[in-house]
Amino acid sequence: MEKVLAGVRVLDFGRYIAGPFCATLLADMGAEVIRVEKVDGSEDRYLSPVTGQGDGALFMQVGRNKLSLTLNPMKPEGREIVRKLVATADVVVANLPPETLLAMGLDYESLTAIKPDIILTMISAFGTGGPYQNRVGFDGLGQAMSGSMFLSGTPEQPAKSYAPYVDFGTASLSAFGTLAALYEKQKNGRGQVVEGSLFNTALTMMNGTLIEQALIRRNRVATLNRSQTSAPADTFRTLDGWVLVQSVGGPLFKRWVDLIGEPEWLDDPRFQSDISRGDHGALISEKLATWCAERTSAEVLEAMENARIPAGPVLSPQQVLEDPHIAAKGLFIETEFPGAARPAPIMRTPVELSATPGEIRHRAPLLGEHTGVIMKELGYSEDEISELRRKRVI
Repeated sequence: MEKVLAGVRVLDFGRYIAGPFCATLLADMGAEVIRVEKVDGSEDRYLSPVTGQGDGALFMQVGRNKLSLTLNPMKPEGREIVRKLVATADVVVANLPPETLLAMGLDYESLTAIKPDIILTMISAFGTGGPYQNRVGFDGLGQAMSGSMFLSGTPEQPAKSYAPYVDFGTASLSAFGTLAALYEKQKNGRGQVVEGSLFNTALTMMNGTLIEQALIRRNRVATLNRSQTSAPADTFRTLDGWVLVQSVGGPLFKRWVDLIGEPEWLDDPRFQSDISRGDHGALISEKLATWCAERTSAEVLEAMENARIPAGPVLSPQQVLEDPHIAAKGLFIETEFPGAARPAPIMRTPVELSATPGEIRHRAPLLGEHTGVIMKELGYSEDEISELRRKRVI
């Protein structure tokens, strides 16, 4: 079965998550993705090392299905290699500030001079235009500057999500934009710039809260894990762990009231809508906390499931790896990697297509694993490749 993006070549100049995972999603759908990185390896290759040679856990995830080319595009010979690569490509992905793109010859004007129908997917912290456009930044800045951190944790201690959701969200939205641009190119033969930014993604995810603030000035403050717009919705300690219960809407609230045996709460004016229940969420959480504290997590979850109230355990990473649902669906693809003590559980393409699904075809590449093959394809001889290696251009 031919993949959706078979025949599409993507040059991945990304670093860390937003750019690389955008390219990963395209690779899962069949695009040939060439990861271009520093001659000594880019920093993101070595985050959270899990092998003797220092290969990182995150790179095993976002590097899958890619070929690896090492290159210094700041040297004249390196710029020439970039030009030859671009001439063969459909998409260039780069999460770099605009001024860095220009210095590397990866700005849209330079790219279209080589390949007029090229698509440039550019991802940065704050996007082009505005006073922040050349600032560098990571996922945490998006969380901090969108209001998300302020409303997480407690009023005394703002909290950042451990999972870099802004990065992965930006990658996903950028892949969506790239697919739209490829569709437009297929129809009309023209390329364009696809621009994503961490700040845009974070603001999108916080937009409902920001609209509420603009219109009615709620001036919300953090309430840790307790929702402020419905209840019960909080984390609760049990006899042997923690669970999360999440309820939205009158029918679910009625089921919960029936479960704990407080029918009079249905007529209480404090609990007549989601927002009023959220406003009095501390009282509702206190009631459910007492109920949960007398039961094991299994007992709480069984009761919630019987009542059809959404609830789940708070799992450690090890417990996630042992989860039966994950095993039954085969969500992790056990992938061998040189130097790793055991196969790495790589999460498969998160969006499941029935006819043309994404696929993990091969592991993340070793540093420069495909440099020789790609250079020969571009027309370089063995002697020229050796000389470029000596000069540390590749």
